[in-house]
Amino acid sequence: MKITNDIKYIGVNDRSIDLFEGQYDVPNGMAYNSYAIVDEKIAVMDTVDVRFYDEWLGNIRTALGERIPDYLIVQHMEPDHSANIDRFLQTYPSVTVVSSAKAFAMMKNFFGTDYADRRVVVGEGDILSLGRHQLTFVTAPMVHWPEVIVTYDSTDKVLFSADGFGKFGALDADEDWACEARRYYFGIVGKYGAQVQNLLKKVATLDIEIICPLHGPVLTENLGYYLGLYDTWSSYRPESEGVLIAYTSVYGNTKQAVELLADELEKQGCPKVSICDLARSDIHEAVEDAFRYDKIVLATTTYNAEIFPYMREFINKLVERSFQSRTVGFIENGSWAPMAAKVMKGMLEKCKNLTFVDPTVTVRSALSDDSRQQVVDLAAALCSVKTDEPEAPAEEQVAGKKYACKICGYVYEGESLPEDFTCPLCKRPASFFEEIQ
Repeated sequence: MKITNDIKYIGVNDRSIDLFEGQYDVPNGMAYNSYAIVDEKIAVMDTVDVRFYDEWLGNIRTALGERIPDYLIVQHMEPDHSANIDRFLQTYPSVTVVSSAKAFAMMKNFFGTDYADRRVVVGEGDILSLGRHQLTFVTAPMVHWPEVIVTYDSTDKVLFSADGFGKFGALDADEDWACEARRYYFGIVGKYGAQVQNLLKKVATLDIEIICPLHGPVLTENLGYYLGLYDTWSSYRPESEGVLIAYTSVYGNTKQAVELLADELEKQGCPKVSICDLARSDIHEAVEDAFRYDKIVLATTTYNAEIFPYMREFINKLVERSFQSRTVGFIENGSWAPMAAKVMKGMLEKCKNLTFVDPTVTVRSALSDDSRQQVVDLAAALCSVKTDEPEAPAEEQVAGKKYACKICGYVYEGESLPEDFTCPLCKRPASFFEEIQ
Protein backbone atom coordinates (compact mmCIF):
# COMPACT_ATOMS: atom_id res chain seq x y z
CA MET A 1 0.00 0.00 0.00
CA LYS A 2 1.35 3.42 -0.98
CA ILE A 3 1.07 6.21 1.62
CA THR A 4 2.88 8.80 -0.51
CA ASN A 5 5.14 8.43 -3.54
CA ASP A 6 8.06 7.60 -1.23
CA ILE A 7 6.36 6.06 1.82
CA LYS A 8 5.13 2.46 1.60
CA TYR A 9 3.05 0.48 4.07
CA ILE A 10 4.78 -2.81 4.92
CA GLY A 11 2.85 -3.89 8.04
CA VAL A 12 0.76 -6.99 8.69
CA ASN A 13 -2.69 -7.96 9.94
CA ASP A 14 -3.10 -10.42 12.79
CA ARG A 15 -6.41 -12.27 12.57
CA SER A 16 -5.37 -15.11 14.90
CA ILE A 17 -5.01 -13.09 18.11
CA ASP A 18 -7.80 -13.26 20.69
CA LEU A 19 -6.43 -11.06 23.50
CA PHE A 20 -4.13 -8.10 22.91
CA GLU A 21 -1.55 -7.69 25.67
CA GLY A 22 -3.13 -10.77 27.24
CA GLN A 23 -6.27 -8.90 28.36
CA TYR A 24 -8.02 -6.82 25.68
CA ASP A 25 -10.58 -8.67 23.58
CA VAL A 26 -9.90 -8.04 19.88
CA PRO A 27 -12.60 -9.83 17.86
CA ASN A 28 -11.44 -8.10 14.68
CA GLY A 29 -7.74 -8.80 15.21
CA MET A 30 -4.86 -6.31 15.26
CA ALA A 31 -2.69 -4.48 12.78
CA TYR A 32 1.05 -4.21 13.39
CA ASN A 33 2.07 -1.28 11.24
CA SER A 34 5.48 -0.73 9.72
CA TYR A 35 6.51 1.68 7.00
CA ALA A 36 9.37 2.13 4.53
CA ILE A 37 10.57 5.60 3.48
CA VAL A 38 12.32 5.19 0.14
CA ASP A 39 14.81 7.94 -0.71
CA GLU A 40 18.55 8.14 -1.43
CA LYS A 41 18.69 6.19 1.79
CA ILE A 42 15.90 3.90 3.00
CA ALA A 43 14.44 3.88 6.49
CA VAL A 44 12.21 1.12 7.82
CA MET A 45 9.93 2.34 10.60
CA ASP A 46 9.62 -0.29 13.38
CA THR A 47 9.18 -4.04 13.07
CA VAL A 48 6.14 -6.26 13.78
CA ASP A 49 5.03 -9.04 16.11
CA VAL A 50 7.45 -11.97 16.31
CA ARG A 51 5.03 -14.37 14.58
CA PHE A 52 4.91 -12.34 11.37
CA TYR A 53 8.58 -11.92 10.47
CA ASP A 54 8.40 -13.82 7.18
CA GLU A 55 5.29 -11.98 5.97
CA TRP A 56 6.80 -8.64 7.01
CA LEU A 57 10.11 -9.42 5.28
CA GLY A 58 8.18 -10.33 2.14
CA ASN A 59 6.40 -6.97 2.29
CA ILE A 60 9.75 -5.20 2.65
CA ARG A 61 11.23 -6.96 -0.36
CA THR A 62 8.13 -6.25 -2.44
CA ALA A 63 8.29 -2.56 -1.54
CA LEU A 64 12.06 -2.17 -2.02
CA GLY A 65 12.83 -4.57 -4.84
CA GLU A 66 16.58 -5.16 -4.93
CA ARG A 67 17.41 -2.23 -2.67
CA ILE A 68 18.71 -2.73 0.88
CA PRO A 69 17.46 -0.67 3.85
CA ASP A 70 19.94 1.75 5.41
CA TYR A 71 18.17 2.43 8.71
CA LEU A 72 15.80 0.74 11.10
CA ILE A 73 14.04 3.41 13.17
CA VAL A 74 12.69 2.03 16.44
CA GLN A 75 10.08 4.29 17.98
CA HIS A 76 8.72 1.92 20.62
CA MET A 77 10.17 -1.17 22.27
CA GLU A 78 6.98 -3.03 23.14
CA PRO A 79 7.41 -6.50 21.59
CA ASP A 80 4.49 -6.22 19.15
CA HIS A 81 6.69 -3.62 17.40
CA SER A 82 10.24 -4.54 18.36
CA ALA A 83 10.36 -8.35 18.51
CA ASN A 84 12.01 -8.71 15.11
CA ILE A 85 14.80 -6.14 15.53
CA ASP A 86 17.56 -8.69 15.99
CA ARG A 87 16.38 -10.98 13.21
CA PHE A 88 16.03 -8.03 10.83
CA LEU A 89 19.57 -6.87 11.62
CA GLN A 90 20.86 -10.36 10.95
CA THR A 91 19.07 -10.36 7.60
CA TYR A 92 20.48 -6.91 6.77
CA PRO A 93 23.92 -6.66 8.47
CA SER A 94 24.63 -3.21 6.99
CA VAL A 95 21.57 -1.54 8.57
CA THR A 96 22.03 1.11 11.27
CA VAL A 97 19.55 1.24 14.15
CA VAL A 98 18.14 4.65 15.07
CA SER A 99 16.39 5.06 18.41
CA SER A 100 16.41 6.71 21.82
CA ALA A 101 18.98 5.99 24.53
CA LYS A 102 16.34 4.29 26.68
CA ALA A 103 15.30 2.08 23.77
CA PHE A 104 18.85 0.83 23.32
CA ALA A 105 18.98 -0.05 27.02
CA MET A 106 15.81 -2.07 26.50
CA MET A 107 17.31 -3.79 23.46
CA LYS A 108 20.10 -4.99 25.75
CA ASN A 109 17.42 -6.53 27.96
CA PHE A 110 15.53 -8.13 25.09
CA PHE A 111 18.36 -9.24 22.82
CA GLY A 112 21.51 -9.19 24.94
CA THR A 113 23.06 -6.34 22.96
CA ASP A 114 22.53 -2.60 22.50
CA TYR A 115 24.08 -2.63 18.99
CA ALA A 116 26.81 -0.16 19.99
CA ASP A 117 28.68 -0.74 16.71
CA ARG A 118 25.72 0.05 14.44
CA ARG A 119 23.48 2.58 16.10
CA VAL A 120 22.52 6.25 16.13
CA VAL A 121 21.08 7.61 19.37
CA VAL A 122 18.54 10.39 18.84
CA GLY A 123 16.66 12.74 21.13
CA GLU A 124 14.41 15.78 21.05
CA GLY A 125 14.77 17.74 17.79
CA ASP A 126 17.47 15.55 16.23
CA ILE A 127 17.27 15.23 12.44
CA LEU A 128 18.09 12.31 10.17
CA SER A 129 18.47 13.05 6.46
CA LEU A 130 17.52 10.38 3.95
CA GLY A 131 18.17 12.69 1.00
CA ARG A 132 15.01 14.52 0.04
CA HIS A 133 13.30 13.48 3.27
CA GLN A 134 14.30 15.07 6.56
CA LEU A 135 13.14 13.18 9.65
CA THR A 136 12.81 15.08 12.93
CA PHE A 137 12.52 13.11 16.17
CA VAL A 138 10.22 14.15 19.00
CA THR A 139 10.47 12.50 22.39
CA ALA A 140 7.21 11.13 23.81
CA PRO A 141 8.09 9.57 27.18
CA MET A 142 5.30 7.54 28.83
CA VAL A 143 3.11 7.56 25.73
CA HIS A 144 3.03 4.93 26.92
CA TRP A 145 6.56 3.62 27.67
CA PRO A 146 9.50 5.86 28.72
CA GLU A 147 11.63 5.26 25.61
CA VAL A 148 9.06 6.34 23.00
CA ILE A 149 9.87 8.72 20.18
CA VAL A 150 7.70 9.85 17.30
CA THR A 151 9.02 10.92 13.92
CA TYR A 152 8.03 13.80 11.66
CA ASP A 153 8.80 13.76 7.94
CA SER A 154 8.75 17.42 6.91
CA THR A 155 8.93 16.57 3.19
CA ASP A 156 5.65 14.66 2.97
CA LYS A 157 4.26 16.19 6.18
CA VAL A 158 3.78 12.82 7.82
CA LEU A 159 3.78 12.13 11.55
CA PHE A 160 4.79 8.59 12.50
CA SER A 161 2.99 8.58 15.85
CA ALA A 162 4.10 5.30 17.49
CA ASP A 163 1.18 3.99 19.61
CA GLY A 164 -0.55 7.38 19.49
CA PHE A 165 -3.74 7.47 17.39
CA GLY A 166 -3.82 3.69 17.25
CA LYS A 167 -6.82 1.40 17.59
CA PHE A 168 -7.75 -2.23 17.99
CA GLY A 169 -8.69 -4.17 14.85
CA ALA A 170 -6.99 -5.37 11.69
CA LEU A 171 -6.81 -2.92 8.79
CA ASP A 172 -9.50 -4.80 6.85
CA ALA A 173 -11.95 -4.61 9.80
CA ASP A 174 -15.12 -2.72 8.93
CA GLU A 175 -15.73 -0.80 12.16
CA ASP A 176 -15.97 2.70 13.56
CA TRP A 177 -12.58 4.25 14.33
CA ALA A 178 -13.55 6.17 17.45
CA CYS A 179 -15.09 3.26 19.34
CA GLU A 180 -12.08 0.96 19.16
CA ALA A 181 -9.58 3.82 19.34
CA ARG A 182 -11.27 5.03 22.53
CA ARG A 183 -11.17 1.57 24.12
CA TYR A 184 -7.54 1.25 23.05
CA TYR A 185 -6.61 4.67 24.42
CA PHE A 186 -8.20 4.36 27.84
CA GLY A 187 -7.12 0.77 28.24
CA ILE A 188 -3.48 1.33 27.37
CA VAL A 189 -2.58 5.02 27.42
CA GLY A 190 -5.28 6.44 29.71
CA LYS A 191 -3.09 6.76 32.80
CA TYR A 192 -0.71 9.10 30.99
CA GLY A 193 -2.97 11.99 30.03
CA ALA A 194 -0.45 14.66 31.08
CA GLN A 195 2.23 13.07 28.90
CA VAL A 196 -0.15 12.88 25.92
CA GLN A 197 -0.99 16.56 26.45
CA ASN A 198 2.73 17.38 26.36
CA LEU A 199 3.09 15.49 23.08
CA LEU A 200 0.04 17.20 21.57
CA LYS A 201 1.59 20.59 22.36
CA LYS A 202 4.76 19.57 20.54
CA VAL A 203 3.04 18.25 17.41
CA ALA A 204 0.75 21.29 17.29
CA THR A 205 3.75 23.20 15.92
CA LEU A 206 4.11 20.78 12.99
CA ASP A 207 2.39 20.93 9.61
CA ILE A 208 0.82 17.46 9.51
CA GLU A 209 -1.19 16.05 6.61
CA ILE A 210 -0.93 12.31 7.39
CA ILE A 211 -0.68 10.37 10.66
CA CYS A 212 0.88 6.91 10.52
CA PRO A 213 0.30 5.03 13.80
CA LEU A 214 1.66 1.63 14.81
CA HIS A 215 -1.86 0.20 15.08
CA GLY A 216 -4.94 0.93 13.03
CA PRO A 217 -5.49 2.83 9.79
CA VAL A 218 -3.35 5.59 8.35
CA LEU A 219 -5.20 8.86 8.97
CA THR A 220 -5.32 11.16 5.96
CA GLU A 221 -8.47 13.27 6.28
CA ASN A 222 -10.12 15.43 8.94
CA LEU A 223 -7.08 15.23 11.22
CA GLY A 224 -8.60 17.86 13.49
CA TYR A 225 -11.23 15.31 14.49
CA TYR A 226 -8.64 12.80 15.69
CA LEU A 227 -6.47 15.43 17.34
CA GLY A 228 -9.54 16.86 19.05
CA LEU A 229 -10.55 13.49 20.47
CA TYR A 230 -7.05 12.91 21.79
CA ASP A 231 -7.10 16.33 23.43
CA THR A 232 -10.45 15.52 25.07
CA TRP A 233 -9.38 12.05 26.20
CA SER A 234 -5.99 13.09 27.54
CA SER A 235 -7.42 16.05 29.47
CA TYR A 236 -10.08 13.75 31.02
CA ARG A 237 -12.97 15.89 29.82
CA PRO A 238 -16.25 14.08 29.14
CA GLU A 239 -16.76 13.41 25.48
CA SER A 240 -20.55 13.10 25.59
CA GLU A 241 -23.45 13.81 27.92
CA GLY A 242 -24.86 10.58 29.30
CA VAL A 243 -24.88 8.09 32.15
CA LEU A 244 -23.05 4.79 32.42
CA ILE A 245 -24.67 2.44 34.95
CA ALA A 246 -22.10 -0.21 35.85
CA TYR A 247 -23.45 -2.93 38.11
CA THR A 248 -23.15 -6.40 39.59
CA SER A 249 -26.12 -8.39 40.85
CA VAL A 250 -26.18 -11.75 42.61
CA TYR A 251 -29.88 -12.65 42.64
CA GLY A 252 -31.29 -10.00 40.35
CA ASN A 253 -32.53 -7.43 42.88
CA THR A 254 -29.74 -4.92 42.24
CA LYS A 255 -30.33 -5.42 38.52
CA GLN A 256 -34.00 -4.47 39.03
CA ALA A 257 -32.92 -1.24 40.70
CA VAL A 258 -30.57 -0.51 37.79
CA GLU A 259 -33.29 -1.13 35.21
CA LEU A 260 -35.66 1.14 37.13
CA LEU A 261 -33.02 3.87 37.21
CA ALA A 262 -32.43 3.54 33.46
CA ASP A 263 -36.16 3.91 32.79
CA GLU A 264 -36.38 6.97 35.04
CA LEU A 265 -33.36 8.60 33.40
CA GLU A 266 -34.88 8.14 29.96
CA LYS A 267 -38.23 9.50 31.16
CA GLN A 268 -36.48 12.59 32.48
CA GLY A 269 -34.72 13.23 29.18
CA CYS A 270 -31.21 11.85 29.71
CA PRO A 271 -29.70 11.79 26.19
CA LYS A 272 -27.85 8.49 26.64
CA VAL A 273 -28.02 5.66 29.17
CA SER A 274 -25.53 2.80 28.90
CA ILE A 275 -25.90 -0.26 31.17
CA CYS A 276 -23.06 -2.69 31.83
CA ASP A 277 -23.26 -5.95 33.79
CA LEU A 278 -19.65 -6.13 34.93
CA ALA A 279 -19.79 -9.89 35.47
CA ARG A 280 -20.89 -10.61 31.89
CA SER A 281 -19.61 -7.75 29.75
CA ASP A 282 -16.16 -6.73 28.54
CA ILE A 283 -14.86 -4.70 31.47
CA HIS A 284 -12.71 -2.62 29.11
CA GLU A 285 -15.83 -1.55 27.22
CA ALA A 286 -17.15 -0.35 30.57
CA VAL A 287 -13.93 1.57 31.25
CA GLU A 288 -14.30 3.19 27.81
CA ASP A 289 -17.84 4.34 28.56
CA ALA A 290 -16.86 5.58 32.03
CA PHE A 291 -14.49 8.04 30.39
CA ARG A 292 -16.82 8.76 27.48
CA TYR A 293 -19.82 10.03 29.47
CA ASP A 294 -20.07 12.79 32.06
CA LYS A 295 -21.90 10.72 34.68
CA ILE A 296 -21.61 7.25 36.15
CA VAL A 297 -23.65 5.20 38.60
CA LEU A 298 -21.98 2.32 40.44
CA ALA A 299 -24.40 -0.32 41.68
CA THR A 300 -23.38 -3.41 43.61
CA THR A 301 -24.07 -5.65 46.56
CA THR A 302 -22.35 -5.68 49.90
CA TYR A 303 -20.17 -8.80 49.76
CA ASN A 304 -18.17 -10.11 52.73
CA ALA A 305 -18.46 -6.62 54.29
CA GLU A 306 -16.90 -5.35 51.07
CA ILE A 307 -18.13 -5.11 47.47
CA PHE A 308 -18.62 -7.69 44.75
CA PRO A 309 -15.27 -8.64 43.12
CA TYR A 310 -16.16 -7.50 39.59
CA MET A 311 -17.04 -4.04 40.89
CA ARG A 312 -13.83 -3.85 42.86
CA GLU A 313 -11.82 -4.70 39.74
CA PHE A 314 -13.73 -2.12 37.69
CA ILE A 315 -13.13 0.69 40.19
CA ASN A 316 -9.46 -0.29 40.42
CA LYS A 317 -9.17 0.12 36.65
CA LEU A 318 -10.77 3.56 36.82
CA VAL A 319 -8.50 4.76 39.61
CA GLU A 320 -5.42 3.35 37.87
CA ARG A 321 -6.31 5.38 34.77
CA SER A 322 -6.74 8.68 36.65
CA PHE A 323 -10.55 8.77 36.48
CA GLN A 324 -11.69 12.32 37.23
CA SER A 325 -14.06 15.21 36.49
CA ARG A 326 -17.26 13.16 36.56
CA THR A 327 -20.55 13.04 38.45
CA VAL A 328 -20.98 9.80 40.42
CA GLY A 329 -24.05 8.16 41.92
CA PHE A 330 -24.35 4.96 43.97
CA ILE A 331 -26.77 2.09 44.44
CA GLU A 332 -25.95 -0.39 47.19
CA ASN A 333 -27.65 -3.59 48.27
CA GLY A 334 -27.31 -5.37 51.60
CA SER A 335 -29.62 -7.61 53.60
CA TRP A 336 -28.36 -6.76 57.08
CA ALA A 337 -25.45 -4.28 56.87
CA PRO A 338 -25.24 -2.35 53.58
CA MET A 339 -21.67 -1.07 53.19
CA ALA A 340 -21.10 -1.03 49.43
CA ALA A 341 -21.50 2.73 48.89
CA LYS A 342 -19.06 3.55 51.68
CA VAL A 343 -16.49 1.13 50.27
CA MET A 344 -16.87 2.45 46.72
CA LYS A 345 -16.52 6.07 47.83
CA GLY A 346 -13.40 5.15 49.75
CA MET A 347 -11.87 3.53 46.69
CA LEU A 348 -12.52 6.68 44.65
CA GLU A 349 -10.81 9.02 47.15
CA LYS A 350 -7.69 9.17 44.97
CA CYS A 351 -9.68 10.48 42.00
CA LYS A 352 -9.77 14.22 41.38
CA ASN A 353 -12.78 16.46 40.84
CA LEU A 354 -15.56 13.90 41.36
CA THR A 355 -19.03 15.12 42.33
CA PHE A 356 -21.04 12.62 44.37
CA VAL A 357 -24.80 13.05 44.03
CA ASP A 358 -27.49 12.29 46.58
CA PRO A 359 -29.37 10.24 47.39
CA THR A 360 -27.40 7.06 47.66
CA VAL A 361 -29.92 4.33 46.89
CA THR A 362 -29.94 1.63 49.55
CA VAL A 363 -31.73 -1.59 48.66
CA ARG A 364 -32.27 -3.93 51.58
CA SER A 365 -32.46 -7.30 49.83
CA ALA A 366 -35.19 -6.27 47.36
CA LEU A 367 -36.76 -3.05 46.11
CA SER A 368 -39.26 -1.42 48.44
CA ASP A 369 -41.41 1.67 48.14
CA ASP A 370 -38.68 3.65 49.91
CA SER A 371 -35.83 2.42 47.69
CA ARG A 372 -37.93 2.89 44.54
CA GLN A 373 -38.43 6.53 45.51
CA GLN A 374 -34.69 6.84 46.11
CA VAL A 375 -34.09 5.60 42.57
CA VAL A 376 -36.51 8.20 41.19
CA ASP A 377 -34.81 10.92 43.22
CA LEU A 378 -31.35 9.80 42.07
CA ALA A 379 -32.47 10.00 38.43
CA ALA A 380 -33.73 13.55 39.01
CA ALA A 381 -30.49 14.56 40.70
CA LEU A 382 -28.38 13.15 37.85
CA CYS A 383 -30.47 14.89 35.20
CA SER A 384 -30.17 18.23 37.01
CA VAL A 385 -26.36 18.20 37.05
CA LYS A 386 -24.59 19.85 34.12
CA THR A 387 -20.92 18.94 33.84
CA ASP A 388 -19.98 19.91 30.28
CA GLU A 389 -16.97 21.94 31.47
CA PRO A 390 -16.15 20.90 35.03
CA GLU A 391 -14.12 23.42 36.98
CA ALA A 392 -11.12 22.39 39.00
CA PRO A 393 -11.50 22.73 42.77
CA ALA A 394 -10.17 25.98 44.23
CA GLU A 395 -7.28 24.26 45.96
CA GLU A 396 -6.13 22.78 42.65
CA GLN A 397 -6.29 26.16 40.96
CA VAL A 398 -3.91 27.49 43.59
CA ALA A 399 -1.65 24.45 43.55
CA GLY A 400 -1.78 23.85 39.83
CA LYS A 401 1.91 23.69 38.92
CA LYS A 402 3.21 20.65 37.08
CA TYR A 403 6.73 19.25 37.07
CA ALA A 404 7.84 16.68 34.46
CA CYS A 405 10.66 14.17 34.84
CA LYS A 406 13.17 14.77 32.05
CA ILE A 407 13.97 11.06 31.94
CA CYS A 408 10.63 9.25 31.82
CA GLY A 409 8.05 12.04 31.56
CA TYR A 410 6.25 11.37 34.84
CA VAL A 411 4.29 14.49 35.88
CA TYR A 412 4.08 15.67 39.50
CA GLU A 413 1.33 18.15 40.36
CA GLY A 414 1.52 20.49 43.35
CA GLU A 415 2.37 23.97 44.55
CA SER A 416 6.04 23.05 44.63
CA LEU A 417 8.19 19.97 44.05
CA PRO A 418 9.57 18.57 47.34
CA GLU A 419 13.37 18.56 47.42
CA ASP A 420 13.40 14.92 48.55
CA PHE A 421 10.92 13.80 45.86
CA THR A 422 11.82 10.66 43.89
CA CYS A 423 10.20 9.79 40.57
CA PRO A 424 8.00 6.71 41.13
CA LEU A 425 8.71 5.45 37.61
CA CYS A 426 12.43 5.88 36.98
CA LYS A 427 13.54 6.62 40.59
CA ARG A 428 15.36 9.85 39.63
CA PRO A 429 15.60 12.63 42.27
CA ALA A 430 13.92 16.03 42.14
CA SER A 431 16.87 17.55 40.26
CA PHE A 432 15.73 15.65 37.15
CA PHE A 433 12.38 17.49 37.10
CA GLU A 434 11.51 20.72 35.33
CA GLU A 435 8.39 22.84 35.63
CA ILE A 436 5.91 22.63 32.76
CA GLN A 437 4.91 26.11 31.68
